[in-house]
Amino acid sequence: MSGKLHITEIGRIAVPAADQDRALEFYVDTLGFELRSDETFADGKMRWIEVVPADGATALAIAPPMEGGPTAVDTGIVISTTDIEADHAALKAAGVDVDEEIAHWGDPVPPMFRLRDPAGNSLTIAEPQR
Repeated sequence: MSGKLHITEIGRIAVPAADQDRALEFYVDTLGFELRSDETFADGKMRWIEVVPADGATALAIAPPMEGGPTAVDTGIVISTTDIEADHAALKAAGVDVDEEIAHWGDPVPPMFRLRDPAGNSLTIAEPQR
């Protein structure tokens, strides 16, 4: 079957946000992501927003929650950093809801901590061992 498919990448991951403006501000102003797309559709009733880490390929689509669906999820998203200690301290100082401490489980698991965006979606930041 795989020889018949045309899959090329993980292009975007949808994250629910009832308040898209607040989520956009968090991902751009707090996490430093770049705005890739912010378009209205359905006669202006809906909005499609994509943000991406600088030089990143996979985008986060900040989308309204599906009708009857969850308003916050454990995204399973792991964002890479080159300085876990500095990022943890900076996010904590900025008032972001982060884990109290960085988890250090040892090889092969990289040091990591979780954070929650304003909607309550959880993401992980990890410093991959190179």
